[in-house]
Amino acid sequence: MNFVHTEDRRMLADSLNRFVAEQYGIEQRNQLAYGSEGHSPALYAQFAELGAIGALFPEAEGGFGGSGFDISVVFEALGRGLVAEPLLGALVVGQALIAAGSDAQKRQLDDIIAGGVIAALAHDEPGSHYELNKVTATAARTATGWVLNGAKSVVAFGEKADLLLVSARTAGGVFDTAGISLFLVDGKAAGIAKRGYSRMEGGRAAELTFENVQLAEEALLGAEGQGHGVLEHVQGFALLALAAEALGAMDVAKQSTLEYLQTRKQFGVAIGSFQALQHRMADLLLEVEQVRSTVINAADAIDNAQGTEREKMLSAAKYTVGSVGTLVAEESIQMHGGIGMTWELPLAHYAKRLIMIDHQFGDEDHHLARFMALG
Repeated sequence: MNFVHTEDRRMLADSLNRFVAEQYGIEQRNQLAYGSEGHSPALYAQFAELGAIGALFPEAEGGFGGSGFDISVVFEALGRGLVAEPLLGALVVGQALIAAGSDAQKRQLDDIIAGGVIAALAHDEPGSHYELNKVTATAARTATGWVLNGAKSVVAFGEKADLLLVSARTAGGVFDTAGISLFLVDGKAAGIAKRGYSRMEGGRAAELTFENVQLAEEALLGAEGQGHGVLEHVQGFALLALAAEALGAMDVAKQSTLEYLQTRKQFGVAIGSFQALQHRMADLLLEVEQVRSTVINAADAIDNAQGTEREKMLSAAKYTVGSVGTLVAEESIQMHGGIGMTWELPLAHYAKRLIMIDHQFGDEDHHLARFMALG
């Protein structure tokens, strides 16, 4: 495996890191992320112009990247700046369109890449626990298409989404793998009730209720009842993206903690000279490098692995990120002392984001169990 990024990826990383540093400082980021919008539509459009969204998709589909390493480069840069923009939804919905969409449906990808459409996955439900196969929302055939009923929880940017990818059961029992279908739903369709709220680490999410939402026949994405395979496929891209984002956030938390140990003095010397703190910092550095290795493996798996082997490497990455993310958050705050928990210190927001990444698309316990179940 070649561990060196191509020149194009290095240029993309440099451009994104520079843009985030200049336009997405922590004060502005917090104002946007914890505000009523949860993000900045204007900055999201600029990310699209820089190619951050296009890099997530292959050239054949209107992008200019699409490989696992392209995705990891983009999301690592986003993690460094705690960027609270809806790129994860764009990645997941866009990859679903590529995997199962008709030619007409795939044309919606152009607007996603251009940044003109906010897309969101609406799959998790009240009472669910990361299971892809647990779906109680229903879709029934009508004379003109489908009627959708049910509820979805913690839909990232769900209240602002222009395009929703909704899972619903068209056959089978609540936990059956077969019988899950996917639908492309206009975010402003009649019958959708939305309750939006701020997430703990910034950004917005929403509880969605679908009551007799009328859909056209062409709203069905892929084959009826075969949506589980598509969900598992696109979940892999989300796991890679979250792992890379966490790596970027860990690098910043690690560096800020190292700088603090070198400058904060006690008893007339820098506290980084104390052996106990040196040992803790050394352990932290090793754990972050372990995460870097799992992100590289996950990026390679997206491109080159299939079936069980692909899913195992992606779950291994998400498990490692969850475990190490908690460690980095706790150790960084503790080694900063009392100021580590203050709102004004950027580290506190990085710690919150690291903790919450663990809970997106399955926490460390879920993915450890999944890894073992995959053999």
